[in-house]
Amino acid sequence: MAVVARRLLWASLALAPITILVDLFADPGKTVLFVFAAISLIPLAWLIGEATEHAGEHTGPRIGGLLNASFGNAPEVIIAVIAVHENLPAVVRGSMAGSIVSNLLLVLGAALILGTDNAELDRPSLLSQLLLVLVAVLLLLIPSVPGWHGDPNRHSLALLSIGPAIVLLGLYLAVTIVDLKRRPVHEVTNATGWSLRTSVIVLGTTTAVTALICEILVHSLDAFARAANLSEFFIAIVIVAIVGNAAEHGGAVVIARRGKMKLATEIAISSSAQVGLFVIPVVTLVSFAFANPLSLAFRPIELIAMGFAALFVGYVIRDGLARRWEGALLISVYGGFVVWFLAAGDR
Repeated sequence: MAVVARRLLWASLALAPITILVDLFADPGKTVLFVFAAISLIPLAWLIGEATEHAGEHTGPRIGGLLNASFGNAPEVIIAVIAVHENLPAVVRGSMAGSIVSNLLLVLGAALILGTDNAELDRPSLLSQLLLVLVAVLLLLIPSVPGWHGDPNRHSLALLSIGPAIVLLGLYLAVTIVDLKRRPVHEVTNATGWSLRTSVIVLGTTTAVTALICEILVHSLDAFARAANLSEFFIAIVIVAIVGNAAEHGGAVVIARRGKMKLATEIAISSSAQVGLFVIPVVTLVSFAFANPLSLAFRPIELIAMGFAALFVGYVIRDGLARRWEGALLISVYGGFVVWFLAAGDR
């Protein structure tokens, strides 16, 4: 059965180039294109998970998690830059906040449910990543609080966002360098695997294709939103965030299913930290190359969701063990946030 499933996944990778060709040379309608793109992301996410697992066998879970977070977050950066170019700042902020929340609650929850029960986790590394998320939320208060009154997209707030963005980016680089110098923690594996070079090439190529598919999907979201009668905020913080995180979803789940809980949990949590300390500041600084630079004036609901998710996950993994019921609890909390996001509407 597993062999058949793998063959189907390999075959379904053809959906990605088909979707790109349909987008370029046909006009099936935005709703159909949305469905095509969404389905195409499933095998691409699986392949990123496969490549990351093989890379992790050579590097250990810390660097493996960093690799997956880096390649997995590339579509988010591209999606955000496209949205900045199209002057959709609320979509950018919502998608980045939703990315952090969905990684911490949905992706980590799925990994805990589908992985090995009572498995040991790299507690110090995970807690340090969660602390970084909390630091990011605190720094984001600087441009956010003034944005709760008046126009949140005014130029003065964009200028005020530069300082926190630089601090976050500097902190990310410092922590990453220190973390990479630490001795990697390897998990026992009997897999022969791909070479590190092959794994990295597959990761890079697959991520590039994933970015193209995500772009197609985002461009078809507006038509989907009108058909579904959903707010721009909900689309950004839930749908776009989940789409942009398809790689982390697939990678963490695939790796957790194979019992490599340290790597799977590292992917989910380090990806959230990377969004807060790398994706957000990079997109902010790059946005000044466009006519309407991005202000980091997040809504209270976004800041509360990010902060609470980090604190709650820290409480759940405080004993350094992975439990399935805790994964179900995390997903339930995420479901509660989704309902709140739906009720909140646009600013």
